[in-house]
Amino acid sequence: MSEKKIETSEVMKKLAAYIADAGQMTLPVDAAEHGKHHLIDTVASIISGSRLAPGKVIMKYMRSLGGTKEALLLGSDYVTTAVNAAFGNAMIAHADETDDSHKESRSHIGCGAVPAALAMAEREGTSGKELLNAVVLGYDIGARTNFSIGVHSMYDAGHSTHTFAPTFGAAASAMALAGLSADQVRWGISYTAQQVSGINCWQRDLDHVEKGFDFGGMAGRNGVTAATLVQSGFTGVDDVFVGPRNFYSTYSTEPRPEAMVDGLGERFEVIQTNIKKWTVGSPIQAPLDCIEILQRDNDLSKENIKHIKLRLSDMESPVVDDRHMADICIQHMVALMILDGTVTFASAHDEVRMTDPAVIEFRKKIELIGEKDIQRRNAIVEVTLTNGDVLSHKQVAVRGTPDNPMTRQEVDDKAFELMAPILGQSNTRSLIDKVWEIEVIDNVQELRPLMVA
Repeated sequence: MSEKKIETSEVMKKLAAYIADAGQMTLPVDAAEHGKHHLIDTVASIISGSRLAPGKVIMKYMRSLGGTKEALLLGSDYVTTAVNAAFGNAMIAHADETDDSHKESRSHIGCGAVPAALAMAEREGTSGKELLNAVVLGYDIGARTNFSIGVHSMYDAGHSTHTFAPTFGAAASAMALAGLSADQVRWGISYTAQQVSGINCWQRDLDHVEKGFDFGGMAGRNGVTAATLVQSGFTGVDDVFVGPRNFYSTYSTEPRPEAMVDGLGERFEVIQTNIKKWTVGSPIQAPLDCIEILQRDNDLSKENIKHIKLRLSDMESPVVDDRHMADICIQHMVALMILDGTVTFASAHDEVRMTDPAVIEFRKKIELIGEKDIQRRNAIVEVTLTNGDVLSHKQVAVRGTPDNPMTRQEVDDKAFELMAPILGQSNTRSLIDKVWEIEVIDNVQELRPLMVA
């Protein structure tokens, strides 16, 4: 084996220095505000998901692991190691269809990066400002990782874009909170690269258990592992991005390492990340938006509707077509939207209604069509009324996306709906209020009692 010294690249030097200094930077107002939105939205996804079937399985497994009491498994009274807490909370964060997503990187960064940041912040007793900075950092590094590899060619090759981005995001968040120097961050990035994995067969998981592991759990666990290994004294490869058999030559056919640092400190990817208004699968967001808009000025009662035509991208329509889980079945969710006048977390997870005769009967009026000319995450809904009138709406900018963002109050309302049944109304209100003022918290461990159930 050659021991020839390989010079550290400028990309690695800049990236490592940025991560090492991120905890103390002052975020622009809009980046800080979006960071809070995604912090509370992900926490709510974890706590609500902890009571669903995949969450219960994960909770049971996490309790079997034991470990030093460093960080909380949210929605429980169980405190374990930061690695285990990041693992469990991240897996639960995507055990459902509630968490955020980053369209351009084809990933769900928050379900990996936010639990990693929370676990490390608890372990280290860091301030709320440092936690917020680490959360925002996670989105920046996660998204840029996929950009630098080449998102679409990476996906086409079978690598899981949904795993790479959150793993690097989680590692960056954890390393910043671990207080690593720039040299140590370079080693941490190498340990992250060694652990990154994921193949697109996650699409065949029907129960959101392995999918939760692939999207979130593996990322949170491996990111915190990388940070804590180096924090405890592990050394490693100085620059995994260059030299023989490096990260990019292994995973990319169109490597752009410079994309890892492009716009760092100027362009914040958390601002470009979607929050789901509806707690259902992403391709169902636009159709529900369409129906809500049509409902405002029209009588869309079940008796007044003859037929509903849903037109989606032909890439996405199969993902939500007649699925066995309520919140990823477009026909079921559209039926509930009409019959109930809206969709809630409770109704989206009421599996009994999948066999409700009234819902089954109304689903016969719903037609799903996949079209190649419709872009992903867009939809056209056409409603034919019993009098022959046809109502139509096309949704391009889904509510919760950068072009049509949710307000602070909408995010607050969603988080309260998800958490209050588990944490209680008082604790939920206090927790959300503290996140909105996260910069004044001296020690993130103050939040732990509010997240215990």
